[in-house]
Amino acid sequence: MNIFTHPLHLGLGATVVPQPEFTGGPWYEAYGARHGADGAEGRLVSAHRFTESWDSWEMHPAGDEVVVCISGSMTLIQEFPDGRIERVTVGPGDYAINPPGVWHTADVEGEATALFITAGLGTEARAR
Repeated sequence: MNIFTHPLHLGLGATVVPQPEFTGGPWYEAYGARHGADGAEGRLVSAHRFTESWDSWEMHPAGDEVVVCISGSMTLIQEFPDGRIERVTVGPGDYAINPPGVWHTADVEGEATALFITAGLGTEARAR
């Protein structure tokens, strides 16, 4: 299995469950149906390569998301509930935390690869 195509779910009881191939949008809804019973304690582990800035925002209401930059660099843009905007640039080995309820997107110049550990339950997305 490959983390870029088949994310993992870290579940209750220290379980690790390989996931079906990641296909974007509706995949997240199916993920919620598969693992919603784990509640806020379940975590989605995924990795993605980027060659351009994100075209959407996302928000995870159930818990923190850790973003670990593996290669390249990316600037996370975080929009807090009080309207405050913060930018965090991460390079290889750096990580940032997207708190629950914070909308976030990323700007990428060149290429970047990142590993995500996400409290995926209830994830929402909106156009950028």
